[in-house]
This record gives sequence, C-alpha cells and structure tokens, in this order.
Amino acid sequence: MSAYNNILIIGKVWPEPKSSAAGTRMMQLIQFFKGQNARITFASTANPSDFQVDLEELNINMVSITLNSDTFDIFIKELNPTMVVFDRFMTEEQFGWRVMEQCPDALRVLNTEDMHFLRDARGQALKEGRTIDINHQTDLQTDKTFREISAIYRSDIALLVSEVEMEMLKQTFQVPEHLLYYLPVFAQERPPDIPSFEVRKDFLFIGNFLHEPNWDGVRYLKQEIWPLIRKGLPGAVITVYGAYSSQKVFDLHNTKEGFLVHGRADNAMEVTMDARVSLAPIRFGAGIKGKLIEAMVCGTPSITTTMGAESMQHNNLWNGCITDDPEEFAQAAIELYSDANKWKQAQDDGFEIIENRYLAKSHLPQFGAKLKEVYENLNAHRAINFTSKLMQHQTLMSARYLSKWIMEKEKIGSTYNK
Repeated sequence: MSAYNNILIIGKVWPEPKSSAAGTRMMQLIQFFKGQNARITFASTANPSDFQVDLEELNINMVSITLNSDTFDIFIKELNPTMVVFDRFMTEEQFGWRVMEQCPDALRVLNTEDMHFLRDARGQALKEGRTIDINHQTDLQTDKTFREISAIYRSDIALLVSEVEMEMLKQTFQVPEHLLYYLPVFAQERPPDIPSFEVRKDFLFIGNFLHEPNWDGVRYLKQEIWPLIRKGLPGAVITVYGAYSSQKVFDLHNTKEGFLVHGRADNAMEVTMDARVSLAPIRFGAGIKGKLIEAMVCGTPSITTTMGAESMQHNNLWNGCITDDPEEFAQAAIELYSDANKWKQAQDDGFEIIENRYLAKSHLPQFGAKLKEVYENLNAHRAINFTSKLMQHQTLMSARYLSKWIMEKEKIGSTYNK
C-alpha cells in the first residue's frame, strides 16, 4: 500500500490561491498528490467562500466537519486514510488526537505555512519597540510557541517553507531534524511575454489584508515611506491591491497623494507585471512572502525589508534592494524606478533566485521520496524520539477529555434552551 492511496487534508479554510500564498501552497500540495494518482478528500470546519477553488472539479471529495463532535470519528474511521495532512497547527490540535485514536497507522503531515508563534512574537515586539533574537528561547516562549511546537512533535513530518525557521526549530528549540522537512512555496511558470521597463508604470503594494503584517506594512508605507518617494518623484503613483481589504485599508486611498487603493485584484500576476517596482515594507512576520516570489516571476523588481526577504535570497542576491531604513527604502525605490539599467539587473537577479530556489522540479522528487521512506518505515520513524511519543500520549488523553467536556456542556446547553 502507498501513502498516496487515500489522503485526507484537513484545512483551516477552503483553499483560495487567488487570495493568499497559503492558498497557493495548499493547491501546490494538492496538485502534487494528484500527480501521484492519490485519492483525496478535503475536509474543513470553515464556511464556504466566494473565492475558494471548486475542488470537486478536480475530483476531490469536499466534506464539512464539526469541531468537538464524535461524527468526525465515524467519518475518519470509515474513510481510513493512509495519510492525513493538517493545514496549520490549529487543525492538528483540534483533530490530531482523533486521527491518532481512530487511524493510528495513517501518516500524519503538518503543513505549517509559517511559524505562527514567531510572527506573533515579532508583532508584539514591534508594538513594544523592541527586537527579539530567534536564537534565544526566552524571547519566544509564549503559549502559542508551546502549542505549535507540540503539534510538530505529534506529527510524523512537519513541512517548513523557511530554512531560517527550520534552523530555529533545530537549534533554539532542539526539535529533532527527522520531524522537519523544508518545502518552500513554488514559483509559477514565468509568463512568456514580460513587459519591459519602458511600458511599465507605477509602484505596487499587494497582499491579503486578513494577514496583519500586510496591514501594518501598507500603513507604514503610507505614513513613513510614500511621502519621501513623492518628494523625490512628485508624480509617482502607487496602486494597492489585496484580498479582504477592510474599510481601514480603503481609508488610505488618496488620489492627490497618488496612493490608490483598489481592493482585490482579479489577476495578481497581471497587476504585478503592469507595475514597474513592487514595495513590501514588511516589519514583522514569518515564513516566506508569496508576493515577492510572484514579483520575481513577473520580472518586477522589489524593495523590501530584512524581514520581508528572510530566507529568500540566493548568494546574497535580491531583485532590488533590502533595507529597514525608511529613507534608504524610499531612495532605493526612486532609483530603481528611474534607472532602466539598475531595473534590468534587478530583474535578472530575481530570475536567478527563482531558478535556484523556487522551482517545483527541484524539490518535489525528494519530497516524494521522503514521504515514501517515512510511510514505509513508520514505526521505526516514530520510535526514534521518546518526546514525540510522550507528547502524543499526553495530548491524546487531555484533548479527548476536553473535547468530551465541551460536547457534554453543549448538550446541557441545548437541553436547557429548549
């Protein structure tokens, strides 16, 4: 039997590849599994979305599941998957113990997307005007840290998109290497006709605004950086696109200042190729940035921060400039926007980064071999680390009783309200 025979993916949300890098990542995993002739079921507790992919068109069974309900036990026992993929640590917390109990022989894969605890810790540090060192546990020990790393220990393999985060887990938290696997978000195929410097115009900011670092980034751009760019380029215009733009995002729109907020982009690749320079002043976050990979694919140079470019360079190359100083950021943006030679060199550097880091063909064969190896030697893989077995045992007991308590409480509540 193969690990691909019968795959269950438990999604935090239904996949929206046109809304976020997380949606793109999930669809890349799904396409890989389909390439292995896998039978796939995608389950989620989330409500349907107007922008989700119709998975049934891909012959993927879509199932709505309920939290804290024994109906999931019945569902998964009947499905009897060979592999279960948890989309982010929260779904592993909610359903991992039930998978362990009902289908102990299923390979458990955690798709982390990014380290949520690292992103939150950096966000809190930014609010407090301090910095954190990812090489010191004391800077990162929060409730979410314990939860997320526990989910990694309970899984057979955790997928990391960032090599920096992988090293942090190994060195700072001593997570065993055999539990971790580096698999970045892949670049799309390069468009055949990429517009030249001369026909492009305007700056670009793009990002899902449900993601807090994007909201912070566009606000910081408007307040601190854009006035400096406009001083050097009085007629400059920036177009701001992003899924789930709230009113506070639209309130940044100002035609006189050349700051134009458009909301969701129908085609992110097209608006990225139309722009001459992409701006991404990301001040906190984790993982790697899908918008910056997309900019490289589209031949659009970018200015970003050390946080934005974390774990994304190749041989210290960048397709533009990396700086955390707002004045340097603005000056680099002005120069890149105005100098065709610098722009073309930055574009070429972006293409080189894509070729060396983000092509699916460079990663998927090894990933497939890893899944096969672990699945065929699952008992030995699980026996290596006692901490993982301890975590699984304790979680199985505590999560079971917490869930049962919630179910009983809900039963009492519904009876009382009749």
